[in-house]
Amino acid sequence: MYRIYIIEDDRGIAEGIDRALTGWGFECYIASAFSDILTEFQKVQPHLVLLDIMLPFYNGYHWCSEIRKISKVPIIFLSSAADNMNIVMAVNMGGDDFIAKPFDLGVLTAKVQALLRRSYDFVESPVLTHRGLTLRTMDQSLCYRGQKQELTKNEYRILLTLLECKGRIVSREKLMQRLWETDSFVDDNTLTVNVNRLRKKLAGLGLNDFITTKHGQGYMVE
Repeated sequence: MYRIYIIEDDRGIAEGIDRALTGWGFECYIASAFSDILTEFQKVQPHLVLLDIMLPFYNGYHWCSEIRKISKVPIIFLSSAADNMNIVMAVNMGGDDFIAKPFDLGVLTAKVQALLRRSYDFVESPVLTHRGLTLRTMDQSLCYRGQKQELTKNEYRILLTLLECKGRIVSREKLMQRLWETDSFVDDNTLTVNVNRLRKKLAGLGLNDFITTKHGQGYMVE
């Protein structure tokens, strides 16, 4: 069951969201400690956060920034200030989506379900292992010989795709398509940059040549 953390100081709105999402089988927690959202977040350990911008003590941008220091959990901003500046700010601060108030609860529920699918349902196992490397799906990190390395979303999905197809060549087109499915619009050059960064992180753990380039065909993990 997915846990949703609702950070909304308008109790009527928060409870309306709670009822709508609970009706779809989600487990919801409404924020109460607005002066210390991060501590409450760590207790709840949610799979997704619904975050209002205008809050007591500190605004939603502040708490998004604080959450992003410790977690890559999906975050949807909620706000009546739906101008372009606020939308851009929300995305730049690490938000995954933005819903303008007033909103339809059916639309909100659909967006929550879609973001959860994109974030979690594309993997069958919480952990993939190969040649001593462990790729963790919940926090998008990899471990090797006791060392942990954080990955960006693109680096994680590239490595995930290669591990799912280990022993087979994965075309550049397939990798770009996999990133497009998660709303990361990349071109050929961007893919090259992401693969090179991923290789450097792997090499930093002692995994040199973990990803092999097959010229004119793509990449593979053997």
